[in-house]
Amino acid sequence: MAYSNSPLVNYTKKSPNHSGTRNHKIDTITIHSMAGNMTVESCGEWFSKPKNSSSNYGIDSAGKIALYVDEKNRSHCSSSAPNDHRAVTIEVANDGGKETGWHISDAAYESLIRLVTDICRRNNIKQLKWKADKSLIGNIDQQNVTVHMWFADKDCPGPYIYNKLPEIVARVNILLNNKEDEDMTQEEFNKMFANAMTNYRKTLQDNDSGTWSKDAREWAISTGLIQGGLDDNGQPNYMWEDFLNREQLIQLLYRFRHLI
Repeated sequence: MAYSNSPLVNYTKKSPNHSGTRNHKIDTITIHSMAGNMTVESCGEWFSKPKNSSSNYGIDSAGKIALYVDEKNRSHCSSSAPNDHRAVTIEVANDGGKETGWHISDAAYESLIRLVTDICRRNNIKQLKWKADKSLIGNIDQQNVTVHMWFADKDCPGPYIYNKLPEIVARVNILLNNKEDEDMTQEEFNKMFANAMTNYRKTLQDNDSGTWSKDAREWAISTGLIQGGLDDNGQPNYMWEDFLNREQLIQLLYRFRHLI
């Protein structure tokens, strides 16, 4: 397979920390956080030291994009050789610390959207998919975004990026489906983004869930803590993978208070 690197790169410092040519085609994206406000230059210096980690790309808080490991090569980034052989890995600088959930700047966020879109286009990834389900690792027809915390005892990419992943996926998919995005007005983008998020949430609003939460789900149902709605067939729909808003959180706490 022919590989290329992103034309969006504006800084390059190749790291020796990689395993050579991938043994799997690129079909996955893994976004990491640097756990610090490093520049692309300082991150490149760290990756240039033998036996340290590496990533394919890096983005700093100014929005600069760096190349550290060619896309054709497997980086040392996710504590998982199988994941790094199939994923393009991206380290993003944090302009906020742990107390902010490892926040990233608006400039870094926008560069991340552009870079992920470009990676997908060049590697024929037609659509990003994210269900926040560790059990779906490798099942790219259902989920082709992974996170470092699934492979090691780490907080990476941190709560801020993790909670932004549905939005990141939706925005990238809008751009993948609309190559003339440069001419799109803000109003047109907002409408398309709202539609994309609505369609994305529909894929979460079912009773699909991981086996690891089976006991907890059964307890929540039996106690009445989770009541759910009804699907089109009149059956309970608990929407286990859907988002939780503040109103729903307060309702859960209210019910829990009356259980104890």
